[in-house]
Amino acid sequence: MSKRILIPLLIALALVLFSLPALQVNAEFGTNWTATYYNCTDLNCSAVATQTGINGINFNWGTGSPYQGVNTDNFSVRFESVQTFQQGTYEFVAASDDGIRVYIDGALVLDKFIGRVFTTDRFQQTLTAGVHTLRVEFLELIDQAQVQFQYFYLSASAPVPTDSLTGLLVTPTVTTIPPTPLPPIPAGAQTGTVIRASVLNVRAAPYLGAPRVGRILRGQTYAVVGRDADARWFLLQLSGQQAWAWGYYLFVSGNEFTAPVVANFALSGDPAASARVTIQTQAGLRLRSAPTVVSEQIGRVPWGDLLPVIGKTAAGDWYQVVFRGTVGWIAAAYVDILEGEMNEVPVTG
Repeated sequence: MSKRILIPLLIALALVLFSLPALQVNAEFGTNWTATYYNCTDLNCSAVATQTGINGINFNWGTGSPYQGVNTDNFSVRFESVQTFQQGTYEFVAASDDGIRVYIDGALVLDKFIGRVFTTDRFQQTLTAGVHTLRVEFLELIDQAQVQFQYFYLSASAPVPTDSLTGLLVTPTVTTIPPTPLPPIPAGAQTGTVIRASVLNVRAAPYLGAPRVGRILRGQTYAVVGRDADARWFLLQLSGQQAWAWGYYLFVSGNEFTAPVVANFALSGDPAASARVTIQTQAGLRLRSAPTVVSEQIGRVPWGDLLPVIGKTAAGDWYQVVFRGTVGWIAAAYVDILEGEMNEVPVTG
């Protein structure tokens, strides 16, 4: 491989491994799925129906039949598709009530083919560039039936070089590229070190609903240049920018209240400023005006959306959230908690 090709590849790899800016993570659902339905629980019987051209696996059949001729209980479904991937690492998210299995290129990568309530599973897989076959198998026993499947591109990986004539792997001579150094910390400055997260999102403002502007890693230390009035959030000096990190995930040297107050978003009028928890929806959800299924629908929250939580019911079965500036309620059963402690969220409904 020529230096003209090799060096840009190495630079790209170094940027992936050591860069601070956040990657944009967008959900993919796959297209043109084929579903084959079986009136047995192990897919080991004659198929009773086939459905083609499905764009995404996101079904909540409740207690009904998923398709004409299929039982309402004790059935199974095989979803199959061929998708094109770019080279890199992906996170796959599969959720089901009851069981689910996932195969990639014929290899079993997730096996939860059991009876259970609605549960979300995640796993990561590194894929080569090109087409890959996906197979998702779903099991329904009794009562509710629901299945969802999506994946997120996380990071690129460098291609494995091969000899163009023999096809054998080759080991190129690699010029070591040092990682981008952390920003210098002035002598005597107060610091914050990431201790409670492998990867910590940092944000444009001191609340969980604020836009994410980067990610920092466990063990990294930055100068603290400010805080909010309650010393819950700290403004860190990163390379070339400043960003807010939630203090729960940091070890802050000295007395955290000695950092200067540089923002007080609690008085800004944005209800999301008081959020202590961020969630991600695992289904398309109705935003309601009150925590009941009969209350007015005031919005429709997409699957995979990130929302700040500002309240909850006493039973914890509904969360009060801020969705695109509108305060409303969503069912708690269909979300994942990404950041924060739900026991710190006040009961508001």
